Amino acid sequence: MDVLQSRVAGVLAGAAVGDALGGATEGWTPEQIEERHGGRVKGIVGPFLADWRTARPIAPYHKGDGHVTDDTLMTHALVEVYVKRRRHLDAFDIAGDLVPLMIGERRWVPELEDEALILQRVFLAEKWIVAKLHYGHADPREAGVGNIVNCGATMYMAPVGLVHIGDPRGAYAEAIDLAGAHQSSYGREAAGVFAAAVAAAAAPGATVADMRAAVTGVAHDGTAAAIEAVLAAVDAFRVAGGSDDPRELGRVIRAAVSPYDTVGDQYRAPAMDARLPSRTKSIEELPVALGFVIGHEGDARAAVLDAVNYGRDSDSIATMAGAICGGLGGLDVIPEEWVRDVTKASRLDLDGVVTAMTAVVRDVVGADAERAARRAEALQSLLGREAAA
Repeated sequence: MDVLQSRVAGVLAGAAVGDALGGATEGWTPEQIEERHGGRVKGIVGPFLADWRTARPIAPYHKGDGHVTDDTLMTHALVEVYVKRRRHLDAFDIAGDLVPLMIGERRWVPELEDEALILQRVFLAEKWIVAKLHYGHADPREAGVGNIVNCGATMYMAPVGLVHIGDPRGAYAEAIDLAGAHQSSYGREAAGVFAAAVAAAAAPGATVADMRAAVTGVAHDGTAAAIEAVLAAVDAFRVAGGSDDPRELGRVIRAAVSPYDTVGDQYRAPAMDARLPSRTKSIEELPVALGFVIGHEGDARAAVLDAVNYGRDSDSIATMAGAICGGLGGLDVIPEEWVRDVTKASRLDLDGVVTAMTAVVRDVVGADAERAARRAEALQSLLGREAAA
């Protein structure tokens, strides 16, 4: 496996295993997670509730046991769109290609233990894009306005980072365009910043510091403020020597992100102004994921497990943390047993997805390089004539 394929595999495998491990603890508090599992979760675990088939708020989803959630279903669907188009995408491709996949092609949905449409699994904020684009015929560039502001677009933007490896600003711009069909405000902003993080992390020789600089270089408004607050808190925590208590980093991060999070401390009972557009707020998931990645210096196992034990929207947090760590270190840094067990339990053809996405990245990046060379030649010619004049 060459460097490029390893980076692609690391991002997609990291995202999938994070999603699967985090799905088992989604919506619960760290204290509830420890009580249920007799301590901190250290790998793949079973459903939080034994009667998950009928118990609210879990039913009818079989979360846990290595089952990926809608984060991975949507990520792989976006990969399919890239494979079909083999170029950079825009909001019109969400309407023309992604939405038809969501409503027209059955596939194995691990949490439902059956073949179903992606539409039948996703949350209301993702069903929105079907209603607005397929039924409402909204302009794809604006369809996200009015939707619940959440991490729904961010969770599947890793492929955008991959087609912009080494170009975080390009990844940010493309993800912002795509996410306009799905989200607005800080939900859209986070999608751009996450794509930039993946693009920076997956670049050859990239470090955690490089990824951090790229993220802070593109983020705006409340998203930028939340990320800065979390990273400052993590820096202070590490300078002070950290803690022997493995729970403490999560507590530090939650305290730092809390002022920017509209959901509030009671995750299952959101505040009245939760998930509304704002220039000063942020989704919680991305700053928290970045905090765990930087707090553990890119260690995928540690960052993902902290995300899993954080609770709340743990599947999306762990998806983002896993993808970024996988970009930094390639497939080798993602625990092999997690990849093996998750792909088996979820019936994922991860190798096939990685192979297809790697080929797309080669095509798109190659075309970008040719286009850049032609433009550079044209600019040199123009600048040369100006100098002569």
